Amino acid sequence: MKQQNCLCKSISIEEMEDIKTHIPEDETIQKMADFFKVFGDGTRLKILYYLSRHELCVADLALLVQMQQSAISHQLKLLRLDRLVKYRKEGTTTYYSLDDEHINSIFKVALEHLQER
Repeated sequence: MKQQNCLCKSISIEEMEDIKTHIPEDETIQKMADFFKVFGDGTRLKILYYLSRHELCVADLALLVQMQQSAISHQLKLLRLDRLVKYRKEGTTTYYSLDDEHINSIFKVALEHLQER
């Protein structure tokens, strides 16, 4: 592909090359795209919101989201596979929470961004 020069001259060719050399690899970019796709579902966002507030079991989440437990379990499986939520067992009950503080931070930043206007 033929290289084109920027007509606005606000960035040098050297700076452009530096920017290009620091982009993550294609595999990492694809993983990021897949990661953000998970946030593209309203039900999953509600689940993440509730879990950002408190550790909950499937029955609690089903009541809060007003969906069947089987549907909530399916969404939790997707969230677990993408490492957005984790679980722990206590007897026969499984409790879910956000996987780590990064997920809580991503959720909070997105919410703040949308509410800042």
